[in-house]
Amino acid sequence: MRRYLLPTGLMLASTATHAQAPRDFASGWKPVAEFFHAGLEREGVVGGTLWFLRGDSVLAREFHGAADLATGRRVDANTIFHWASITKTFTAIAIMQLRDRGRLSLDDPIVKYVPELTAVSNPHGPMEAITIRHLLSHSAGFRNPTWPWGGSQPWHPYEPTEWSQLVAMLPYTQILFPPGSKYSYSNPGIIFLGRVIEKLSGDDFEVYIDKNIFRPLGMSRSYFDLTPYHLLADRANNYEVREGKPAANGLDFDTGITTSNGGLNAPLTDMARYFGFLLGGGPGAGGPVPVLKRSSLEEMWRPVLPASDAEAMGDSIALSFFVKRAEGATLVGHTGSQRGFRAFFYLHPETRTAMVAAFNTAAAEERPGNHPDIGALREGIVSRVVKGVLPLFR
Repeated sequence: MRRYLLPTGLMLASTATHAQAPRDFASGWKPVAEFFHAGLEREGVVGGTLWFLRGDSVLAREFHGAADLATGRRVDANTIFHWASITKTFTAIAIMQLRDRGRLSLDDPIVKYVPELTAVSNPHGPMEAITIRHLLSHSAGFRNPTWPWGGSQPWHPYEPTEWSQLVAMLPYTQILFPPGSKYSYSNPGIIFLGRVIEKLSGDDFEVYIDKNIFRPLGMSRSYFDLTPYHLLADRANNYEVREGKPAANGLDFDTGITTSNGGLNAPLTDMARYFGFLLGGGPGAGGPVPVLKRSSLEEMWRPVLPASDAEAMGDSIALSFFVKRAEGATLVGHTGSQRGFRAFFYLHPETRTAMVAAFNTAAAEERPGNHPDIGALREGIVSRVVKGVLPLFR
């Protein structure tokens, strides 16, 4: 066994959640847990966690390895991971909140709220034809990366730090295909939606999400970018594997102006509240003022376009969520990938269940044959859950 891997065994949640689990859930979950631990050890992942939920109840959770090698801290329920592009689902929910409150229409042109985008070159028609709906479904025609040029100098910022830096690039930005004609993953498109949220709410993006999603859901240990001092003891480090050895990237990094695209940090205890809400349980899911109406959530999960590129973790793109068909099951989810952090979640709305995993290790260069192969781990977990666990809930 690699010295930096500290595997733990199957850990089912408290007796309060056992009542909602099928009688043979433990035996159905066992192959998933065994694959998870064996896979992380085989692939050289320093630390990770895997949870399974039904509604707002946690039925199983696995912890493996170290949150931080230097201090010997193990991964546990309080470990704070970076969720990268899973942040996009929070941004989309915020947009839908504003839609439901009559502040915008999904068919509004994006230049109504972000007039700076009129500087973009659009050979396919006027910029007024690009709507909020196009941005939510990654079909507006914007490029994928935030930075269109490379840069590896130590003084280069990790991501653009000011809105003015993005605005300066807009005259050198081109719409790549007719808006709405196809799917193509775009990080800048989601950043523009973050700008809409700020314009309409009068709050910074981070403040809006805290007020309107974190607080109602009780996500008290969730935050963006740099870690508050009182949470540093739980923050996971992240690692990139070079020549078979993990190199630490450091506990913190700042996603700058791209926060709405990928700045979220949170422990699984908080994320379980979020997924419970998505599944229709817990605080924020009901009552006179839910975080988002159930009908609006379901609207966000309806496929819009086929999705087949390397960034697509599903067969279709909906409104910022991916829809994936696996062994006859329809799953809704998203992945996250930034620095050495990798994460994913998939909901199964039919049974009100969800699987969610986070890892703190990635290959320095992700290509076939390099380890860790997080994609293979993810697909192996999904396959085993769909085949051996979901049928227990039908």
